Amino acid sequence: MQREAYRIEKTGSIRNLQRKKELLPPPEGDEVTIEVKAIGLNFADVFSVYGLYSATPKESFVPGLEFSGKIIKIGPNVKDFEVGDLVFGVTRFGAYTTHLNISEKTIFALPKDWSMQDGASFAVQALTAYYALVPLAQVKERDHVLVHSAAGGVGIMAGHIIQKKKAIAIGLVGDSRKFSILKEVGYEKFLVRSPHFKDEMKKILDGAPLKIVLECLGGRYFQDSYDLLAPMGRLVTYGSANFTPSKSFINWFSIVSSYLTRPKIDPLSMISDNKSVMGFNLIWLWNEIDDLRKHFSDLMMHSLPKQTIGHEFTFDSLHDALRTMQSGQTIGKIIINVP
Repeated sequence: MQREAYRIEKTGSIRNLQRKKELLPPPEGDEVTIEVKAIGLNFADVFSVYGLYSATPKESFVPGLEFSGKIIKIGPNVKDFEVGDLVFGVTRFGAYTTHLNISEKTIFALPKDWSMQDGASFAVQALTAYYALVPLAQVKERDHVLVHSAAGGVGIMAGHIIQKKKAIAIGLVGDSRKFSILKEVGYEKFLVRSPHFKDEMKKILDGAPLKIVLECLGGRYFQDSYDLLAPMGRLVTYGSANFTPSKSFINWFSIVSSYLTRPKIDPLSMISDNKSVMGFNLIWLWNEIDDLRKHFSDLMMHSLPKQTIGHEFTFDSLHDALRTMQSGQTIGKIIINVP
């Protein structure tokens, strides 16, 4: 069958992401063919288009990590799904399309009270927040937890999880106008990024130990957050937004400057300070499907609210959606609706 997909032959610019018509073969083995209805955007999408993401394919590829849609064909070995089922899922690239083939192991039945947009907005960011807070950081009741970019998709899901764990969520954002959404999702305290971040955090903590930081900015906020951690504290880093290109092309001077001035933590100081730094890239769970499904099952047991959808674009406007994500002014999830 024929499909339309946004494919990139050479990374380095959003302009290189071209919409093309191409043939999709029938599903094989445990694969199903999905008619895509909605696509969820993630920061990894931007980084992959620019070739700055370590997992970016070297050859031509279709970006995109998550989607929702309807099954229109099934392979001969499919056991758990039928034609007509509504599903959402994750993929190691390939979601920017009208149709895709994917293993049934990486899709999930769409809950009856969820829209297609709800399905496409949930999996990647909820899994990121859950994996950072629960398996890695081991969040506990009354822990003080600082979350960077708290009004973004991961930050919103982190707020819900922290509230479920009866811990204390502190949100860091770039604009005070985002405070209202933080209140809605369970943040008890919040502040705006500024040169006075460290002093303001000390006032908010008021002597309480900062046990966990979810870090995705890099630069001075990484270093300052590490310095603020209490002994036995854990900093979990899953991104570095200060490397995000702000234009349609890469400013290599800015990238190199950010790289050379990035924070560096001495392992010997970590021992004496009794602090931990953990980093992870969720996409590597795609190589460990059983682990991914286990973590997703555990996540769903928390009965989290639906993701906040802040922006919706059409399939025709996918470039505009990526530029909006680059701006750093978004709230919640960006969704692409596929006709």
